[in-house]
Amino acid sequence: MTAEQTLHEVARDLVAGVRENRARENLDRLYAPDAVSVEAVDMGEGREAHGLDAIRAKHDWWDANMEMLGFDVAGPFAFPPDRFAVHYAMKTRNRQTGEVGESSEVAVYHVQGGRIVREEFFYGGG
Repeated sequence: MTAEQTLHEVARDLVAGVRENRARENLDRLYAPDAVSVEAVDMGEGREAHGLDAIRAKHDWWDANMEMLGFDVAGPFAFPPDRFAVHYAMKTRNRQTGEVGESSEVAVYHVQGGRIVREEFFYGGG
């Protein structure tokens, strides 16, 4: 399988997993053990999470603090041989404050050796 074919397969699997509520399963199947996740801004824990345990902790924080009220995912949009992007639009409720908000972000995923090695999130609206 070529790098481009692998890229497309990983991208399709990631988006299908997000749509089917299998994001945590995707971490084990699609991510490299030393993957890095980068946020556009520091939410209090630094901008970068290094390794699967740190990325799982980001997911745990999100699940504990935010309730998803609506969700849309567009893509993937490939940039062969090693990157793809996905657009996410969300309506959420903050579990502590009850505040409801809408947000939009683009995630760029870097693939090497058939695994996601880096993800970067770009926020919309500002």
